[in-house]
Amino acid sequence: MRTRFLAIVRDYFGFSHKEARGFLALLILLMVILLAPWLYRWLMPQAPPDTSAAEQRRLDSLLAVMVQPAAPGPGSRTYPPGAEESGAESARPAVRFAFNPNTVSVADWQRLGLPRWLAERIERYRQKGGRFRKKEDLLRIYNFPLDLYAELEPYVRLEPTSPPVSGGGQERTVNGSEKPVFQAAHFERPARSALQPFDINTADTTQLVRLRGIGSRLAARIVKFRDALGGFVSTDQYNEIFGLDSLAREELHRYAQIQTPARKIRINTASAEDLDRHPFLSRRQAEIIIRYREQHGAFRSAEDLKAIRILDEKTRERMGGYLSFE
Repeated sequence: MRTRFLAIVRDYFGFSHKEARGFLALLILLMVILLAPWLYRWLMPQAPPDTSAAEQRRLDSLLAVMVQPAAPGPGSRTYPPGAEESGAESARPAVRFAFNPNTVSVADWQRLGLPRWLAERIERYRQKGGRFRKKEDLLRIYNFPLDLYAELEPYVRLEPTSPPVSGGGQERTVNGSEKPVFQAAHFERPARSALQPFDINTADTTQLVRLRGIGSRLAARIVKFRDALGGFVSTDQYNEIFGLDSLAREELHRYAQIQTPARKIRINTASAEDLDRHPFLSRRQAEIIIRYREQHGAFRSAEDLKAIRILDEKTRERMGGYLSFE
């Protein structure tokens, strides 16, 4: 069961035998961590606390006081927990006057009837670059009371926005003012240099990320898969790279060419560890190949591999370009 699971992981992710075993160990560790709280509660049940009758009556009385809702007074507003106004602020009468929300101070916000915490929240919003361009923008402030907005809305005064200035790099005047306004010229980003075909067996990640649909993480995965194989022997192997979409595969077929031969394994001198490092072979297959060679002598061609039953036709075809029978 364990060997079959490791073989599935290696075939799916392209892991080596050592990486597959590490993946299995990590998976078991995660399961233990997730199940630990449940096992602890199951093995160590907690007994309910023993409280006396007097203590229980005291707790019931405190609970009754805590859950009793306070009746809101007429005209009172609801604020978030922990943000209630102090007695001095709530007793202060509100004053109505015309104001610009982009320039009014925290003290003036309080004169208008806002609690201090809300006035400071608006001030922080403006300090971070926020602007009120229309009256309704006040409601974008979190927990701004709707009824208070309805009272203040007639007094909001916003400066008119200047008409857009057209033209590139020229001096213009706005609203008859003598103060010049310069409009920055528009510069187009230069087009990237045309891509040229490259050798996929010697390319690095900087070349791969220039292709559409391939980022730095996917480029690193392609290089890792190529190095584990020893190089690509066919462009059809691009379909075996995990995570490639149709756009990335199309770009690889268009620009990534096979110009350098792949590294081959000398099957007649290689050890089981050497064969096991290849993503297309499992540990068990590698060991059986070595035992067969020890019993029957050196392999002369790929035809000799047909005698090893554990190697199916697909595996023999995939490994054909990576084996040397010298």
